[in-house]
Amino acid sequence: MGRADCPMGRVSIEIAIESTMNEQPNDKGIVLTEAQKRARRSRSIAIAVSLVALVVLFYAMTLVKGPIILLRPI
Repeated sequence: MGRADCPMGRVSIEIAIESTMNEQPNDKGIVLTEAQKRARRSRSIAIAVSLVALVVLFYAMTLVKGPIILLRPI
């Protein structure tokens, strides 16, 4: 094996891989407070309720219009 087979050098690549695998991430990221968790949960519930209301509205409108909507001229 010559230098053309491993232009960057196998030893330096193996050392770089080992050093990145051994590093433990010490960053815990963003930690929410209890108030922020409650606010996020209440927003999620509000979004879910509004989506359910929209689905019910579309379903009700479909039932109200009924099959008569299919008899209109195109």
